[in-house]
Amino acid sequence: MDFRLPRPVAVAALAASLVLSACAPLAQGPAGARDLAAAPPAGQRGEQRTGQAMVAAANPLAVEAGLEVLRAGGSAVDAAVAVQAVLGLVEPQSSGIGGGAFLVHYDAATGQVSAYDGRETAPAAATPDLFLTPDGKPRPFFEVLLSGRSTGAPGAVAMLHMAQAEHGNLAWRDLFGAAERLADEGFIVSPRLAEMIVSRAPQAKTADALAYFTKPDGTPYGAGDRLRNPAYAATLRKVAAEGPDALLKGEIAAAIVAKVREGELPGVMTLEDLAGYRPNKVEALCRPYRIHVVCTPPAPSGGPAVLQGLGLLERTAIGQYGPGDAEGWYLFTQASRLMYADRDRYMGDPAYVDVPTEGLLAPDYLDARAALIGPSAGPAPAPGAPRGAGVRAPDATREVSGTSHFVVADPAGNVVSMTTTVESIFGSGRMVGGFFLNNQLTDFAFAPVNPDGAPAANALAGGKRPRSSMAPAIVLDQDGGFYAAVGSPGGTSILAYNLKALVGVLDWNLSMAEAIALPNLIARGTSYSAEGSKFAPEVIEGLRARGVTFTAVGGEGSGLHGLRVTPQGLEGGADPRREGVALGF
Repeated sequence: MDFRLPRPVAVAALAASLVLSACAPLAQGPAGARDLAAAPPAGQRGEQRTGQAMVAAANPLAVEAGLEVLRAGGSAVDAAVAVQAVLGLVEPQSSGIGGGAFLVHYDAATGQVSAYDGRETAPAAATPDLFLTPDGKPRPFFEVLLSGRSTGAPGAVAMLHMAQAEHGNLAWRDLFGAAERLADEGFIVSPRLAEMIVSRAPQAKTADALAYFTKPDGTPYGAGDRLRNPAYAATLRKVAAEGPDALLKGEIAAAIVAKVREGELPGVMTLEDLAGYRPNKVEALCRPYRIHVVCTPPAPSGGPAVLQGLGLLERTAIGQYGPGDAEGWYLFTQASRLMYADRDRYMGDPAYVDVPTEGLLAPDYLDARAALIGPSAGPAPAPGAPRGAGVRAPDATREVSGTSHFVVADPAGNVVSMTTTVESIFGSGRMVGGFFLNNQLTDFAFAPVNPDGAPAANALAGGKRPRSSMAPAIVLDQDGGFYAAVGSPGGTSILAYNLKALVGVLDWNLSMAEAIALPNLIARGTSYSAEGSKFAPEVIEGLRARGVTFTAVGGEGSGLHGLRVTPQGLEGGADPRREGVALGF
């Protein structure tokens, strides 16, 4: 169930490299003592820090919680539990214990890379027509999102519990202290959370969200206000004592079932669906990229697509160009279009459909697809026909904003790269026990079959995991040791964001922070959405001459976080587009 390179892993050398440099010690004390959830100090966002241990995440309070666990002797997975518990409180618009996740783990002692699948599952009674009207037409997206039919059995906590049982140093019950304190005593609302609270997203206007985010004087909580969540603290105490059973069985499980069955479009989840949830430990999907090896989770994650994108780019001269050259970005866009064309057609839950991963990553298939990249952009590429592909319907499933990514490295050299989500902003907008429920089932295809009867690979079915773009990555060096870890939120744009960061580090020799800060460019079909103002004018003109014209970026922006090993120690990067930091000791 693990990936291991055949060459020996230079563990001792890796451990030595991690301690060559250390950043200034961080202030000690409880995570709630520094009110870090206010805007981070100037210069910290995206800044590189070196040391023997590091956490990079979307909120400083979550980073400090992870570092607190590492200072106490915890492992990377131990710290990941603490980071997720805090993120669910201070960044509830993106992830939480009511959602799901994918995690990739590097074990420094063995060189093994393992992948953990905590993706939500559909209720057993779910059928492909759950999102259809009585006359067989797809219901409006937000009608389903806000309903109880959008919620799947949450998997993030169960997945972390499985990984922590295998790779943890500390007791599970001791990993929630920072989150409990912050929930009980209150945390400072960050500018980004304050923006989401008053956003136009319908999930921010539900009865549960309004009750939570409205102050006694009737105004919404804003940046700088202290927000308490004693119900979340109580839930975390149960999770600390009982593990995932606290959510999947008993009174909280009953409350989840009751909540999803409220309203005019009730869900079909049962207590048996929750009690029967199981995370998966799966074999990491790893492929060589030039002198490195990149590892991700397999389907239903977005990992296979990212690896296909890299495989296509490896057959181009992108490494000869840099971020200031239009040709490099042109090659990036055309490989991205091919990657999305195949991913949108063939990806789904391999437990339910045949996913042609091996065919998509086969050298001869990549050769043929890369050969389609000409000197100028043409029409939208059609999906290819990899070995193992059946007849599948086109699938335009929406994945909207509501995801977070973080990375952790511990002093022993173990590393976690984890992407976690409630799917949309504040999930379905429904709350139980101080946390939001996911709307992950809207990641399934609303139209399960084509008019000609061809089924969608991502059609809804009972017990099935929806397709995901989440693709946490770990990169190994040529000796099989850890080199880098990176990932991002962003809905379907995750694939392009991750691909951009990997190209920046592995092809353009940028630091992790520089690669993360590169302009975002998502090429899919006939659309080229980009942060146009961040590109040099000569790059824009060069791309236009090759048939690539930018539109504004739509959907969720990136929230890349990553780290890598350098001769001076660990180097981290946090996306300047969000509020995260990368800190270590």
